[in-house]
Amino acid sequence: MTARDDSEDLPHGLQLTSLDESFRADPYPILKKLREQAPAYLDPEPRRVFVTRHNDVKTLLHDKKIYMDPRKANPGTFSREVIAGSAGFADPPDMLFLDDPDHQRLRSLVSGSFRPKRAESWRPSIRDVANSVLDGIQESEFELISRFAGPVPVVVIARMLGIDEQHYQQFKAWSDLVVLTGFNPSPTVEQTQRAHEARSALNDFFLRQIEYRTSNPGDDLISDMIRSEQEGETLTDTEIVNQCRLLLVAGNVTTTDLIGNTVKALLDHPEQMRKLREDPSLIVNTIEEVLRFDSPVTNTSRITDREMTVSSCPVQKGESLHLSLAAANRDPEAYANPDTFDIERADVQHLAFGGGRHLCLGAHLARIEAQEAIGALLERYPSLSYGDKGFFHHSIPAFRGMKEFWVKTQG
Repeated sequence: MTARDDSEDLPHGLQLTSLDESFRADPYPILKKLREQAPAYLDPEPRRVFVTRHNDVKTLLHDKKIYMDPRKANPGTFSREVIAGSAGFADPPDMLFLDDPDHQRLRSLVSGSFRPKRAESWRPSIRDVANSVLDGIQESEFELISRFAGPVPVVVIARMLGIDEQHYQQFKAWSDLVVLTGFNPSPTVEQTQRAHEARSALNDFFLRQIEYRTSNPGDDLISDMIRSEQEGETLTDTEIVNQCRLLLVAGNVTTTDLIGNTVKALLDHPEQMRKLREDPSLIVNTIEEVLRFDSPVTNTSRITDREMTVSSCPVQKGESLHLSLAAANRDPEAYANPDTFDIERADVQHLAFGGGRHLCLGAHLARIEAQEAIGALLERYPSLSYGDKGFFHHSIPAFRGMKEFWVKTQG
């Protein structure tokens, strides 16, 4: 099936984002329909080719020539108009949106702090953070996101950056505001203004931190980035600010969503919850299965560097490719029984962290945070269940998670 722009029966535009009520509640039947009927689907406004098959998504993620920088996209495309035009987009861009050689230079200078061995060294501290947050919860019914899933990543990242505890809640507020407009095709004037203000506040805060750490270095990520040097190359203050903001904004929201999505998947599948409680070592595979089954990041984008064909669809140079990680992770061509949540699934190999040169730098850290947070939560509450007030998903495009999620500590 080729790309289609004349199909009235297929969803388009905002209907393919969490701003749409049906998509927000359950995107997977909609993505399945696209994957089966139009795996490379031309969504007209803003223009993008919506790609849903696992093999196509994986191939494009690993294409070393294809562009990431949305400023290289053609006018009128999703990448140019929505991503590059968003209130959260930095100029120059964060590392996430750079192409080589700039991307490789920055990644090589900051990657040391995120290697598996370095991330593993934070595991005891992360469990300590999770238990400390749980110590502050005395109610038998509480809202999981604001009381646990949100605070844990904020505290962890702030500690890693060497930030004083008094700033934790402000960090969370700033990061939420920036993310709200980052991939939003139709932000309100108020959202755009508040995102600009939040990004400016974050920049000013981190510049002051850099100035202080230059004279007073410590064992933290900001100090690591100031000291970082590779073949005579160092990071500028602007590059350090951008990386700090990227870590704070992207890391907080995605890990919060991962923790919330994991709890929901386990409560929805009590037999899987039972298996995990009986064998806590399954937590590693549980998190991998949640990343596949209900990934916090639903999509990523690329820009074609040349004319190409995707699932029989011709795509011109400079066009925006919308790679649906959520659809790819439920493709039956790649996974047996893809709509089944199975924490004992062998060799998951999901695409939740992207792939290729832009594979998520913080992937191992996110895994550890989720493993330790869920482990602490289930250990603390042997009878965790849904609360009476229920849950509802947030409406942040490109991300999937809960805005509110009430749970009970006793059945």
